[in-house]
Amino acid sequence: MLAVNYSTIRSNLKEYCDKVTDENETVIVTRKGEKNVVFLSLEEYNSLAKAARNATYLEKIDRSRQQLAEGKTYTFTMEELESMENMTVAEMHAFAKERKGQVV
Repeated sequence: MLAVNYSTIRSNLKEYCDKVTDENETVIVTRKGEKNVVFLSLEEYNSLAKAARNATYLEKIDRSRQQLAEGKTYTFTMEELESMENMTVAEMHAFAKERKGQVV
């Protein structure tokens, strides 16, 4: 990881872009007022974005498992699911609450 001030990066942009893409280097561009930025390759950016999406997905799975463990689930017949196809989320919640005696 390299830290370079704004003036240096401006004067040597191609060199630092090549370091980022060819050598997998991360470059921090320091600027006044702590408004720093980071140069990283598109490949690295895509990898970080994917990891963030995966973390969000895993959090949802954990939340679902917790709800399952707490018994906060419902069972529906195929006909009921088909009838819910065009419902809003609020309507689905109301439908599920009407069936509260049938919580699994």
